[in-house]
Order: sequence, then C-alpha cells, then structure tokens
Amino acid sequence: MTVLHERPAGLPASDARGRVAELTGMREQAVAGPGEKATEAQHAKGKLTARERIELLLDPESFHEVEQLRRHRATGFGLETKKPYTDGVVTGWGTVEGRTVFVYAHDFRIFGGALGEAHATKIHKIMDMAIAAGAPLVSLNDGAGARIQEGVSALAGYGGIFQRNTRASGVIPQISVMLGPCAGGAAYSPALTDFVFMVRDTSQMFITGPDVVRAVTGEEITQNGLGGADVHAETSGVCHFAYDDEETCLAEVRYLLSLLPSNNRELPPAATGPAAVGGSGEALLDLVPVDGNRPYDMTKVIEEIVDDGDYLEVHERWARNIVCALARLDGHTVGIVANQPQSLAGVLDIEASEKAARFVQFCDAFSIPIVTLLDVPGFLPGVDQEHGGIIRHGAKLLYAYCNATVPRISLILRKAYGGAYIVMDSQSIGADLTYAWPTNEIAVMGAEGAANVIFRRQIAAAEDPEAMRARMVKEYKAELMHPYYAAERGLVDDVIDPAETREVLVSSLAMLRTKHADLPSRKHGNPPQ
Repeated sequence: MTVLHERPAGLPASDARGRVAELTGMREQAVAGPGEKATEAQHAKGKLTARERIELLLDPESFHEVEQLRRHRATGFGLETKKPYTDGVVTGWGTVEGRTVFVYAHDFRIFGGALGEAHATKIHKIMDMAIAAGAPLVSLNDGAGARIQEGVSALAGYGGIFQRNTRASGVIPQISVMLGPCAGGAAYSPALTDFVFMVRDTSQMFITGPDVVRAVTGEEITQNGLGGADVHAETSGVCHFAYDDEETCLAEVRYLLSLLPSNNRELPPAATGPAAVGGSGEALLDLVPVDGNRPYDMTKVIEEIVDDGDYLEVHERWARNIVCALARLDGHTVGIVANQPQSLAGVLDIEASEKAARFVQFCDAFSIPIVTLLDVPGFLPGVDQEHGGIIRHGAKLLYAYCNATVPRISLILRKAYGGAYIVMDSQSIGADLTYAWPTNEIAVMGAEGAANVIFRRQIAAAEDPEAMRARMVKEYKAELMHPYYAAERGLVDDVIDPAETREVLVSSLAMLRTKHADLPSRKHGNPPQ
C-alpha cells in the first residue's frame, strides 16, 4: 500500500520539554518587563505598572493576554538592540463582575509607553476583538506619544486607533483611563471615547505641551496647569471623572462598567440581591422650596429618588448648573439629567447644553432610559453667550432629546420657563410621560417679566405703577401659571404628590421597558455643531 501522507512524529519528549521551558522563560521575562529598577522608578512617580493596573481593574485571575511575546521589527537609531517583549503595551481580556471586558495598558517602563508600529498593531487587534465580541473596551493610558524612531509608521498607528474608536462609538462602551502623560495626536483617542478618567498630579493631556506654548505665546505654565486632571475636570470638560489615586480611579471604572450594557444590542444589567430602597418621599417636600427664587441642591433630590441614594455623577465639576448622572431605579440603570438651582439658578448655557446633549446621546446609544428633572428659569442671557453660539449649542441638547428613542420621562419640580422648558425633554419634543409637582410653574417667562410686557401701558398709566404691577403679576400667575394649567391642556400627564415620585417613576419605567421606536431610514443625521 502506498502512503500518501504520514503525520510527523514530532519532537522527542526531551526537546519538547525544553521548548516548553524556553517558552515559560520568555513569558516570565515579558511579565517582569525591563527590570526592578524601571519598576521602582515607576512607583517613585506614584504610578503603578501596567500589569498592576490590570489586576486592579479586572476580576482576580481572569486576565488572558494577547501577543505577549510581540516585538517590534524596526531598525536604526538603536532600536535593533532593544526589542523587549510586549513592545510597551499589554493587551488582552478578562472580566469585571463576571462580564467580559477588553483592555490595553501602556507600559511606561518600555520606551516610555511610546507607540510604534507593532505596539499599534496590538492595540488595533484588541479593539477589533472587542467590537466583534460586543464587549466594553478600557484603555489604560500612560504613554509618551508616537515613537519618534519609527517615524510615520507610528503616526499611521494612531490613525488606525482613531478609526476604530469611531467605528466602535455607540456600539460598545469605550472608557479611557489617563494614568500618565498623553500629548499631541494621542489625546484624540480619549476624546473619541465615551468617558475619560484622570488621576491628579500624575496624568496630563494636551495637544501642545508647556515648552511649545512658551515658545509660541510666551506663556509660562506647568504640565498640570496646562492639562492636569483638575483643569480638564473643571475648565475644559475633557475629563468626566478625576480622582486622587489610581486605586480609587480603577475601582470607579469597575463601578461604571457595572451600570452599563456590554454593547448596544443588550440592556444594562439589572441589580441582583436584596431589593433596593429609596429615600423618604416626605423628605422631598422639605428639600425643594416653593419660592422659585430660593436655591437648593438637586443632588439631594436625586439621592431621595434613586436606589439606596447611590448614583454616579458624570462631569460633576464642569457645567455645574446641570447634573448628569447614572443610577438605578428598582434595580435598573437610568440616566438622570437635572437642572441644578444651586449653580447659576439652574439656567441652560453653552457648556450645560453640550454636557447634557452628549450624555443623552450616550444613554440613547446604550438603551439607558432617561429621567429629566426640570427646574429651569431659561437660557443664560448675555453677549458672551450669544456670540459664543448659544443658539447652536442649545440646539445640540434639543437634537439629542428629539433623536432619542429610549424611554423618556420628565418631571417638573418647580419652574420651567421659555425655550429651556421645551428643550429639557418636554412632551412636545417626544417625552413619553411628563409629570409635575403641585408647585410647578410652566410659562413662556416668569410672571414679573410677562406682566411688564403684557401690561406695560396700564402700569405706566397707573397712579401707583408698583401697585398696578403687583396686581398684574398676581393676575398673570392665577390665569396662566397655576400648577394645573398645563395638565388641563394635556401637556402634563399628571400632577403628582412629591412623596410619590419614586413610586411613579418606577412603575412608569417598568411599563416603558418594552418600548420600541424607530427613526426614519437615513445614513445619519446632521446634528448642530
């Protein structure tokens, strides 16, 4: 009989064991990295290593590494003698509370975490895997930008990352955790993701560093002053969350992931365990003053409504006149958008509109119902606001709400005036249900302003203009601003007892959980810019 093909016998057992031992040694070397001295230098800066960070982020012993033995192929400029395993980035997947999460982490100990061709290829692969698997992607950023020795190949690597960030947008949650420097074009990848976390003193983001700023403008500024965590959390709005240390930061990333679905085809995970409880509904009566001119803290209202008083505020320190938060109601994730009377009386301005618009878009992309709490006197007047484009920026929030197909419930706590009332998810732009407290006032503007416009001639001709003005204000309030005026016209579904707010929201969201709504067929919209 003729044998057409014979399976190879393989290596002798002794050689096979030798190869396994060799592989084990290579892997140990890859895990160890460049050595104790480099690790000590990293720790001296108050920073953890890439693998230490991954251990904190993922469930214990759940990490599976990809391309651990990868090395660059570049030559010249001394690179041919320096070919460390991993090429300065650790990639793979693991679990967070049992659900799959993909991760890549720059290793600053190797080439300063700088991105080269092989480094970029590893990131591209793990991003493609995350998109294909439908699982969140977390990047642990600590890199010095493009690897100069590799020239344009390194820059092209960033292009591949940006393209995948965009393709994954609205498909899987993308979270960027800034744990070191991020300069130049590298900063655009975090800007394309859903959330940016930063650590004070050790992480910075900027397009041009302090040296370039000094050379071009003559301004003297430190790295933290230019692009530190507090700057981006309070002034630029680039950073959504800022923390004092890496351990707290990564714990909060885990908490955020627990609130989100794995992808846009799934619903957010429902909480398990003992039934959640809300606050005392009666406390709401004391938290919100009836006088529309008196401020109060909207976050206290949120604490009374959501499960166990627990919520995660997004952009807490930027555009404080509006609150955006993720929380749970009856175990189910919701997004909350609320005016904050404690800051600028809760008006809408350019930054508040941008902040809320992007949050609404995120919630809609990932099937997170939206609850809007209104107490808004209008848009912020002023030359700076008008010249800064409040019309187009305010339209972003309007567009986001009108485009959202998730369950949407709005609740008017106290006042809702003018265009700001319409923009903040009124029934006329598609809110599924609209409720109001008995203290609500819905109108084109406040009674004083309205009376001055409508009755200006009578007031001017009166013997006592102030007495006439007071009488007209009272008349306008009685006729057009009483709490049931909007309900009588079908613009409010019900006027509810504040003490029943949580119960009403929970039952309404349960009914809306099976909501299905389609947008017209189109490639994409053209939102205001």
